[in-house]
Amino acid sequence: MGLRLYNTLTRTKQDFRPIDRANVRMYVCGPTVYDFAHIGNARPVIVFDMLFRLLRHIYGDDHVTYVRNVTDVDDKINARAARDFPELPLNEAIRRVTETTNAQYQNDVKALGCLEPTFQPRATDHIAEMRDMIERLLEVGVAYVAEGHVLFSPSAMNRLPGPRYGALAGRSPDEMLAGARVEIASYKRDEMDFVLWKPSAKDEPGWPSPAGIAGLGRPGWHIECSAMSMAKLLEPSGGGLGSKDADSNVFDIHGGGIDLVFPHHENEIAQSCSAFGTPRMANYWMHNGFLQVEGRKMAKSDGNFITIHELREDERFGGRKWPGAVLRLGMLMTHYREPIDFSLRKLEEANQAWLRWGRIRRQAGDTKLVPDPKPAPGIERLLLDDLNTAGAINSMQALARAAESGDQYAADALIASAAFLGIELRDAVVATQIPEEQEVLIMNAVASRLALIRERNWPEADRIRDELLRQGIQLKDGKDPATGERVTTWEVKR
Repeated sequence: MGLRLYNTLTRTKQDFRPIDRANVRMYVCGPTVYDFAHIGNARPVIVFDMLFRLLRHIYGDDHVTYVRNVTDVDDKINARAARDFPELPLNEAIRRVTETTNAQYQNDVKALGCLEPTFQPRATDHIAEMRDMIERLLEVGVAYVAEGHVLFSPSAMNRLPGPRYGALAGRSPDEMLAGARVEIASYKRDEMDFVLWKPSAKDEPGWPSPAGIAGLGRPGWHIECSAMSMAKLLEPSGGGLGSKDADSNVFDIHGGGIDLVFPHHENEIAQSCSAFGTPRMANYWMHNGFLQVEGRKMAKSDGNFITIHELREDERFGGRKWPGAVLRLGMLMTHYREPIDFSLRKLEEANQAWLRWGRIRRQAGDTKLVPDPKPAPGIERLLLDDLNTAGAINSMQALARAAESGDQYAADALIASAAFLGIELRDAVVATQIPEEQEVLIMNAVASRLALIRERNWPEADRIRDELLRQGIQLKDGKDPATGERVTTWEVKR
């Protein structure tokens, strides 16, 4: 079975066929570094890290290029810098904010078990490419200059051969306008026009402007991603703007959250396709679903805005610190395209699975660890079907049940599959460690309880269960899948 992915552009699940098997290319929108990453930001990071791992598994580590950008030019950054460091010149304050925030972001995503992307370009390192692209858009007639701004015209784009503006969102211009927060400005020819370049005040970040505009300016958000994906994923021509061959100015996968479909990704497509004369920017567009917290939209005003750092360090959510592996597992337990309700119950469920797998790994010993983990065949088939991590984890729980019944193959398959999914079990192993003498006593108590159950002495069996629970040992009853006999497992309750 080959890899199949749901393509937002076609609204169908398609066989994945890379442009070049020797260099599979993926771009994912990364953070705007003005604030610590919240738990909603963690979802696309984890989802596309999982896809990165799967692509490397299929095509080889050296044949996949994964780009996740860092947006360090944005008015939100300017506002945060002015608020947090009023005593500093704005540009110095901006550097303080972006460096601190990006460092925390990198620590957070590493704790979530994410591999480092091949490239993490920063917007400030690619201003030249943005200016070049803006000049090209002016040349082909889809952009114009007004009052020191350069704007893109979707209506002008739709008059040219090529893709239609709105194809990714699947909406008409009127529908997009009705659902968008559109900036009203006198210099716009049309309400749907969006900014490619804007003038900068004296104390704002600024670079020499394109199109002969006097003074300094800075790019709009959408042009940043078009330029950075071009710089890292396309072959430049002699002039530096992509390849002269239009068909080669396309890469394989573009990903991000569902909230970016419009306007950000729609505008990226408009810019890139217009600049390069291509019918598409990427062949596959993938988007993860929305995230809520305890059934509500996450918002600071509602008091349910939670950062990855807080979950890991502050004991704010559920009165405890949550390991990055548990946060990752909690995310992967829901299919990436489905909305997810990030709840305390979900985290507890993920934590129990993590501890259970850690106990199985501890019992197997370090000899069962492999340097290049591969998923079990059944797990791999599920992942190849549009990254079905939810189904994979359900299958891993079945492997755990078999492993607890003494199936060594199941234990090995579980350990390797967890490693492939990026779920680190070492801390779970430590968390389940108890003195050997106590473990013997627990196992004897479990055996006594099973004998009492067979004798239907329920009160005494319940007494043993409750006594173990008071000691922090939780029992779980089940059936041996092979014999149908009752099996009782236990874990240290945290």
